[in-house]
Formats: sequence, structure tokens, C-alpha cells
Amino acid sequence: MAGGCATGHASRVARFLLHHRHQAAECRFAFAAWRGFQSPLRRRPARGTCCTGGHSLWWEVDAANACEALRQLPPYVAERTQAHELREVDLP
Repeated sequence: MAGGCATGHASRVARFLLHHRHQAAECRFAFAAWRGFQSPLRRRPARGTCCTGGHSLWWEVDAANACEALRQLPPYVAERTQAHELREVDLP
């Protein structure tokens, strides 16, 4: 889910995987977008493939819903990010 987020009042906290993609020419913009943006994700490591040519970044975050999860990202990054709710599953 990217953009078009509705606000809601949820009492539970869920875990989300945020998957951001950009083109090689957009790397500098994706990283510069963090300057001056207040977020609990700033100055913390993220998983990424920019150095290996994949140009994706991933974060695991806790939030009440996907929109709140995306709000932890600067707008430029959030607009290019999908939020996937994670749940534990038992594998046979």
C-alpha cells in the first residue's frame, strides 16, 4: 500500500515490511530525502541492494496500520514503497 492512506484508530500494533524500490538514477534522491526528516528509522541500518544493483530497500517497523508504517518514511520514499503486514506462520 503506497499513498492514499486513510486515518483510523487501531489499538493493536502490527509488524510491517516496507519495500522501497527506485531506479539507479534515483539513489541520491532516495537517500537525500531523509535529511531533516524526523523518523525512528533515521540513523539505523536498513537492508538494501543499491550497492549490488538491485535498488531496493527494506525496513521492518511496528505500526497500527500500513499508513502509519509508511509515515515513518520521507514522502519521496513512501510514495515508492509498499507496506506488507507480517505475521508468524508455522511451517510443516
